[in-house]
Amino acid sequence: MHAPRARVSIWTRGDHTPPPTMRFWWVNQNQTFRHEVAGGYLWSPKRKANGAINPFYEFMREVSPGDLIFSFAETRIAAIGIAASHAYEAPKPVEFGRTGFYWDRIGWRVDVGFTLVQSTFRPADWMEELGPLLPKRYGPLLQDGRGVQSIYLTELPGPLARRLAHLLGPEVEGLTHADTVRDAPAVRPSPSEGLAVWEEHLRDQLQNDTALAETEREAIVLARRGQGLFKQRVHLHEKRCRVTGVSRLEHLRASQCKPWRDSTNEERLDGENGLLLTPSVDHLFDRGFISFRGDGRLLVSPVAHAPSLERMGVPVSRSIDVGAFSQRQRLFLEYHRDAVFLMRVGT
Repeated sequence: MHAPRARVSIWTRGDHTPPPTMRFWWVNQNQTFRHEVAGGYLWSPKRKANGAINPFYEFMREVSPGDLIFSFAETRIAAIGIAASHAYEAPKPVEFGRTGFYWDRIGWRVDVGFTLVQSTFRPADWMEELGPLLPKRYGPLLQDGRGVQSIYLTELPGPLARRLAHLLGPEVEGLTHADTVRDAPAVRPSPSEGLAVWEEHLRDQLQNDTALAETEREAIVLARRGQGLFKQRVHLHEKRCRVTGVSRLEHLRASQCKPWRDSTNEERLDGENGLLLTPSVDHLFDRGFISFRGDGRLLVSPVAHAPSLERMGVPVSRSIDVGAFSQRQRLFLEYHRDAVFLMRVGT
């Protein structure tokens, strides 16, 4: 039996510098294939409908730009994708309609440059070769080649990914070589755009809430940008940037540990739900590239680009203690680590 050959474009950088890590992913897209592939993204809820952690949603937090993604739909590998971003918080795509209607409205999104695979390659036809390469944990296929329906996104071991790529043809196989740096072919929207739309929706709801006094509504709206009463209250607990030591208030932003969009009105104005950070560190904290343990240890995401963080004033080559947090601050930081920080599954 001869494997079908796929027609896939290859995107590479000119310097051919190998990436520090190369990871391979499998995504089951039966319900959302046409939306996600056409739209250029992956999207998942953060939790199961009952609030429990789902490892196949948590894997979204591990994807890095340049990772290779095999899209499985209707019993075959139907597209190949190259990740164009890390995961970031984003509202459920409106084009999903009632698909997954019970899902959380805010989930994880990864931008992906997809190319359709012009073949009829069905893993079920090749299980004699593929079966022994399946991981014992979180494998995407049953031994008969059917997809595991409970899995959304899972990592593929290198030997399995390379065998799949070989069966799909030389162009796909080329993407798995260590001397190929893979880039997404298209410019994606800013990760903040979807959240900005969602937060505008929340702000409009807030402005129409007649149960709140006008001054309170204004304070809550300003807290969204880390300003006004919220910043004043944070300053009662925080005097300088925890990472860089900058203490001039005009150079600092009040960053919310539990994001504004997820907080109650009381939490949005709670000074212990905030840290004073320089703009660069605030960006890293807001996007989940850094966080803090309750005991004061700085946490750096394993998917963060270490040289960039060093240039932004974050010492990634050594462990640092940023100082003690109050009990209430520790609770808000726990939420940040749980819902914002980009981490490895099982860490």
